[in-house]
Parts: sequence; C-alpha cells; structure tokens
Amino acid sequence: MLDVRRMQVLRAVVTGGSITAAATNLGYTPSAISQQISTLEREAGLRLLEKAGRGVRPTLAGRLLTEYAGAIAEKLGEAEAALTDLRTGRTGRLRVRYFATAGASLVPPAVARFSREHPTVKLDLAMVEPNPSVADVREGRVDVAIVVVVGEKPASLPGVQLVHLLEDPYLAVLPQGHRLTDKSVLDLADLAGEPWIDNEMVPGGACRQVLLDACAAAGFCPNAAVECDDYQTAQGFVVAGLGISIIPRLGLGTIAPGAEVRPVRRPRPVRQIYAAVPDCGTDQPTIASLLRALRLAAADRDSEWAG
Repeated sequence: MLDVRRMQVLRAVVTGGSITAAATNLGYTPSAISQQISTLEREAGLRLLEKAGRGVRPTLAGRLLTEYAGAIAEKLGEAEAALTDLRTGRTGRLRVRYFATAGASLVPPAVARFSREHPTVKLDLAMVEPNPSVADVREGRVDVAIVVVVGEKPASLPGVQLVHLLEDPYLAVLPQGHRLTDKSVLDLADLAGEPWIDNEMVPGGACRQVLLDACAAAGFCPNAAVECDDYQTAQGFVVAGLGISIIPRLGLGTIAPGAEVRPVRRPRPVRQIYAAVPDCGTDQPTIASLLRALRLAAADRDSEWAG
C-alpha cells in the first residue's frame, strides 16, 4: 500500500528538481529523502525518478504519483479548513428533532437566535410525535432532540447527555361557570369525578404517563368522556360542556373563549423537558450554541408565564 507521507516527499523532490533541494525544504538529510523514495518505489513496484543532469526528474509513474500527491494535499487542506470551521461554529449541519408543543413555543425563537449567530450552519428541523427518541441521538441519527422525561432524570444514559430546558406544569381547563372555577388552585383529586377530555392519545407516551402517574398518586384513574389528540380541540370540547381537560402550559397556546384555566397541585403534574445531545455534544460549538438558544427561549417563556 502506498504511503501518503512518502508521496508528499516525492512531490517535494519533483517540485524542487533534486534530492538535495527536497531535503533542504523539508528539513531532512538527503540520505533520509533517498530512503523514503526507495521505499515508495518498492511499494509502487516501479521506478519513480531518473537522473537528469545534476538533479532528477520523474518517470511516468513518478509524474502520476506526484499528481495524486498534489490532489491529496489539496483535499487534506480542505479537510483541515472544514474542521477549523466546524470547531469555530462557522459551518456544518445540525439535525434537530422536537415534539409539537416544543416546536410551537421553544424551537422558533431558539432557531432565530442561533441562525443570527451561525448563518452558514444548516439546520435539519423535523417534528416527531409523540416524542423524539433518545436512541436516535445515541446512534448518531440526530444531533439534538427535545424530549419529555418521565420521573427523575436518569443518572446516566450511555452515549447521551440530557440538558434540562424547563418544567412544563399541567393546568386544568374548565368551562366557564363550572363549580370548580370558584377555586383559584385545584387539588388534582378535585377532578376525580369529572368527565375528562383525553388529549393524550398515544399509549405509553411520556406525556400521557406523566398525567396518569399524577392521577394515580391522587388516588384515581381519569374517566375519559371524549378522546382527541389535539390540545386546541380539547379546549373546544371543554367549552361545549362535555368535560374538563388537563393541558401542559406549553401546549395551552391561546385560551379558548368560554374556557377558564386553573393551576393544579397535590400532586402537581409536570413535564420535564430536556435537550438530548451526544456525550461530546456540549464540546461542539454549534450544539453548545443551540443549547444556549433553547435555554434562553425557555427562560423567556418562564418570564412570560410569571408575568
């Protein structure tokens, strides 16, 4: 197999016109240069140089390898420049996956901020329901996934880091005039006997599990009167008087006319929203920058809700 470094030595000899010139330019002894060329000739199985006056000139095989050595040097230079750009966050591509309500509230402002800072970085954005997969990050198919984690944050996930973005509490949505609207805060158990508008239709989904776990802790299982898979549609059924619904704050959007919203406690159902990135992801400037933009977008949302 041909050695790339020896091919560059050959290129230096051909360019300089002699072994001595190449030795001077490369900082080697003429003997070391000659040994490198002899070894390369054995690898190639052909003579690469022939005498020409006081110097040398390439044979046909030597010219061929010199041309390839030049092309290799050019590609290596391009690779080094591309790596420098990637290290400094000037170029590259990030594959980002998110779920619907994160896409509506967190992703757009974060992407806008990121794109101002990194205009040459391409973002591959796609929504995945019910929740992007951490496994896609671990297996290298995705660079950043916005996910809901049920329960405590795992102590470790091989190949993946979880970066917390925000807590997203569930809120009770009631029709105006409902008996519970007299209370400013509801205990979750207050809703036990109510007909529910079920807006989490994915069996085993993280968001559904958060709600079911909270209801179980309050001592009941919700009674679904209507099933739908959209938060705004659920509000419509609530306003029509068909039941109550529990909707995460991030998914509430515009409160429908005729609906009233109350915080819930004992227990307080909360979605924990994280960004999943590769283990070394936070060391990469573009991923680190996108994470900062996501955290700022999450902080802005918290400020809006607090206000």
